[in-house]
Amino acid sequence: MFNLHCTKKLLDRIKPELENPRNGSTRLGNWYATALFWKPQMALVVNERTLLPVLLPLAPAATLAQRFPIALRDVLRALDMPAQFIDSEISGMSEVVYAKTANRSVLGVMNEFVFLAEGYRDQDGSVNPVALSLKLAGTPCGPLYKGAVFPDKALRELVHGGPIH
Repeated sequence: MFNLHCTKKLLDRIKPELENPRNGSTRLGNWYATALFWKPQMALVVNERTLLPVLLPLAPAATLAQRFPIALRDVLRALDMPAQFIDSEISGMSEVVYAKTANRSVLGVMNEFVFLAEGYRDQDGSVNPVALSLKLAGTPCGPLYKGAVFPDKALRELVHGGPIH
């Protein structure tokens, strides 16, 4: 089980039943999501602990939470995470709890990722969700200043038992 904290514009799009967040069954913990109204429309999902960004197509919006673990798996594989960790995370994501956003720091990072992603997307005119996710994962993030600073490095620290905020 994992918590998916959605922005208002995404909640308006998918119209899920909101609940209070619960204790998740994954090591990565809570995720935050927003809609990007590009062509094609995308969703940006960011991990609360590591700030790891994952982009995936928004449509069909009603199945976003069911498709998200597959997109996460692709990003984790591209980052060369251990197969055991990937399998553990994905198997723990069989159930989702939708909630409103609660962490303004993560929202600020998401806004920066959206700004950067729009610039990266315009450079070559295409949207490869995994490649764009990896590029954003190499972006230094202020909330991680006490640790790895980069989401991809924060993920590695978490996976390999190092310090993480």
